[in-house]
Amino acid sequence: MNSSITQKFLAYVILFLLTVMSVKTALAADAYRPDVLRVGFQKYGTLVVLKARGDLERKLANNNVKVEWFEFPTGPRLLEALNIGAIDFGVTGDGPPIFSQAAGAKFFYVGYEPPSPKGIALVVKEESSIKSVKDLVGKKIAVSKGGNVHVLLLRALQVNGLKPTDIVPIYLAPAEGRAAFESGAVDGWVAFDPYLANVQHSSRTRVIQDGQGLSPNYQFYFASEALTTKRPDVVNLVLSEIKTVDEYASKNFSSVAKQLAPLIGMDESVVITALQRMGYGISPVTSEITQSQQKIADMFYEVGLIPKPVRVEAVIWKPN
Repeated sequence: MNSSITQKFLAYVILFLLTVMSVKTALAADAYRPDVLRVGFQKYGTLVVLKARGDLERKLANNNVKVEWFEFPTGPRLLEALNIGAIDFGVTGDGPPIFSQAAGAKFFYVGYEPPSPKGIALVVKEESSIKSVKDLVGKKIAVSKGGNVHVLLLRALQVNGLKPTDIVPIYLAPAEGRAAFESGAVDGWVAFDPYLANVQHSSRTRVIQDGQGLSPNYQFYFASEALTTKRPDVVNLVLSEIKTVDEYASKNFSSVAKQLAPLIGMDESVVITALQRMGYGISPVTSEITQSQQKIADMFYEVGLIPKPVRVEAVIWKPN
């Protein structure tokens, strides 16, 4: 195996193990319990709306199931928690499951939302000399490793004839990425909503490249092996509630923003922008979407981010 690939993946595995230990400590992960549904979410997506409305709690109470919510700063950390049994259900973008699957994590894709390519973008400060992706050579770019934004960055480099080694990636979680961007410690930042919308509303920035034509930025839902095996009825109920919330949120940006703004600590105007750029309409994962994910997996392998090929189809939930 190429030594550089081994080193990169080893770094990810170390991060994986450290996060596993921290998650175990923070969440006190127990064995799966059929009377509790532990849901992992981030500061974006339909699950945040579902949490704010409280509909899932009311529906699952009829099935004698209690809902517990856990917030994660990034998708990889959420999936690591799912893998070790600290949560049962969660949502991430398109990049994290590839890394997690390559690291041996166990989970199933159970649904996805339509694309939201404008919800991710590489931004620079208004006064930056960077005018296009080709100007990134030698520049420091903040990005969440293995996230949906990492997918965008790699594809943007690829279509512009650049290699990952042509830039200096600075791997940071969203909050740290924003701080590095504002301080000038990095030359650009690849961000996702609502962090992207927030920096666009509060700072003078320019978009160098968003996901249009490069990265669809699907939102995926995942469930643990235990949940899909022992309570497929709960999985289906959650997916049904997400569908209902999708329908409501897509037509009521202002009212949803009023609910979400205090929960995620951002202005209503920021949340409305993020909501307007989201995709709505949950569906089962199709062969076309599976192939889209497989292309990301193949790209990650080709550039040395994962040490072996992964077969995405192997972790697509196919209920009886």
